[in-house]
This record gives sequence, structure tokens and C-alpha cells, in this order.
Amino acid sequence: MSGLYIHVPFCRQKCHYCDFASFACKEDLIDSYLCCLDREASFFPHQSFNTLYIGGGTPSILSVNQLDVLCEIISRRFAPINTFAESTIEANPESLSLEKLKLLKQRGVNRLSLGLQSMNDEVLRYIGRVHDTKTFLSAYEQARKAGFENISIDLIAGLPNQSEEDFLQGLKKVLALDPQHLSVYGLQVEEGTPFYRQGIQTDDVFLRRELEQIHFVLKDAGFVHYEISNFARSGYESKHNLSYWQNKEYLGLGSAAASFQKGERRSNTADLAEYLRRMRYGVSAVEFSEKLTGKAKEGEQIMLGLRMLGGVKLSPSQKTLFAAEIEDICKRGLVSLEGDLLKLTFEGMFLANQAFMAFVGPFDV
Repeated sequence: MSGLYIHVPFCRQKCHYCDFASFACKEDLIDSYLCCLDREASFFPHQSFNTLYIGGGTPSILSVNQLDVLCEIISRRFAPINTFAESTIEANPESLSLEKLKLLKQRGVNRLSLGLQSMNDEVLRYIGRVHDTKTFLSAYEQARKAGFENISIDLIAGLPNQSEEDFLQGLKKVLALDPQHLSVYGLQVEEGTPFYRQGIQTDDVFLRRELEQIHFVLKDAGFVHYEISNFARSGYESKHNLSYWQNKEYLGLGSAAASFQKGERRSNTADLAEYLRRMRYGVSAVEFSEKLTGKAKEGEQIMLGLRMLGGVKLSPSQKTLFAAEIEDICKRGLVSLEGDLLKLTFEGMFLANQAFMAFVGPFDV
């Protein structure tokens, strides 16, 4: 399985926790950006993909005509969108409309990822979101009306100014909408964000307690906790994201987009102006590339697979290469090894980064 990722780096407003490659108040560049995406896509002729993911940024900030142009680029350069096994677009409630949703559905997009983050309007304002809960509920209803049967909702746990009880009440309201998928991310305050400049810090104890409760609430509601931050109704796991964790190949187009092909990982420049400049001159936008070998390559494969709660099956050489590291994190209660299957324990789900570090170099010789 291979995936195609398209990055749309435009937003109406930058959220206070966000460190993604996205830019507010630059909508005047969207038409030029779409032309450049088309140019970059032309560098990769005759490639076929199983899944499509249009992320951002906020792809739904594009107008109806601009969304149609984007869909046409994908269809013309690669394949009609309705031929992908799964095609996802990220959207924020305030920038959706029934007209946009109908256009996307008509073009073949079959999965919608809605950024909610919280069901508390005061919290939404505090974290810099543009929408409120009423706008979200309206967008969700319109998505169903437009025919979307596979909807994922994003939430953030551990947000300041939101109690555990309030979050769980909001989660129950979300469950009442009967989404097919939920992504629940723990708040991380990254350098360079408004939250970081304000001195806001993650309360790890509070976050851990909240994530535990979320796990049990969603399990009781019939969701499968299939990846550290992702929950799905059976059969609605994200095929595109699973390909990342299974170390499958993918192509990324756009500013800051990443790719993994033929063993090489590469990423485009995150500088929007530089991306546009390079595309106008027909020059590669790649800013970084690497091709891991040996233990580093094997470790990366294990680390990615370990994100899936079903675990990762180790090869005999991987078990030998990482025998000491695996023994250490098993003793610390972060993972279990049953035959060839290495998987996070319940404790390890909440301390996954500590487990992952065992498979990241430099390694002792």
C-alpha cells in the first residue's frame, strides 16, 4: 500500500498550541500555491496510490472553485479521487459549507477529518480556535447531509482551563453524534507557539489521568484503541495513517510535505515563499533527505510499528539487534514480548516516548 499526501498550509488563524507548518492570513497565495502543487505533481508521473490524505493547515479554507481545482490536479496527475481506497480531507468547522462538502463528495472524497478539539466554547476561545460548538455541530450535520459516512473528529486532552469532568462530558456529547473515528491528542506545548511564550506547561499527571479515562470511555462505547492517539469503530481505522506506521511508501506534495520512497525519507522546505519560488523555476522543493541503514533502519521500523497497539512483529535479526534494549524496556514495564510480537503495555501507552527511545540512535557499539 502506498499513500499520497497533499499539504495545504493555509489557516484563518493560528491556534495557540500549533507548531505545524501553516500560515494565517495568506489566502491571496492559494491560487499560486495550487499552480505550484500542479507543477510539483508533474515531477512524479505514472505513480499510483491506494490512499489520499489532504492535510494542513486547513484545506477547507479553500473556496469551492479552489477545492475543485485541487481535486482536478489530483485526478489529472494521478487518478480520479473515487478510485482511491480511502481519500481524506481535513477541515475546520468555520470554513465548511454544504456546497464545499457536496463538491468534495462528488469528486470522490470519502472520509472527513473534523478539527473540534473541545466542546467547551470558553476553552475554544482560549486556545485560539475560530469556531464554537454550534458551528461544529452545524458542520457535522451538513457533512452527514452531503453523504459523508466516514467522519473522524479531533480532540485535545490536557488543555488548560478545562477540567477532566468537563472534557469527559464533552466527549460523551461527541459520541452521541456517532462518528466513525476519533483522534485524541495529548497537549504538547512546543517552542515557538503562543502557549510556549505564555509559559504554559503540560500537567503530565492531569493529562495521564484524562487519557486513561478516555481509553475506558471509548472502549465501553465500542471503539477500538488501535494506535496511541486513535480510536475507531471496527473497519474504520485510517488506512492512510496505518501505512505510515507500517512503514509503507508515501509521496508528499506541498510546502513542508514529507515523503518516504525507495528507502529514502525526504521533506520539502517549510518556507512557503521558498516553495513557491522553487516551483516557479521547476526546482525540487526537497530540503532534507536521508536513507537509514543497518540498526538505525531496523529501529525506525520497530518504533513506527510500536505505535499500533496490536504491536509489531519482529524479525529474528531485529530481536538480536535490539535484545538488550528490549530487555530493558520490558523490565521497566513499557512493553511486552510474546514470541515475536512486541507491543506496548497499558503503562507503555502513556509513556510511549520512553519506549521509542530504545530504537533511536546513536546506539552503543
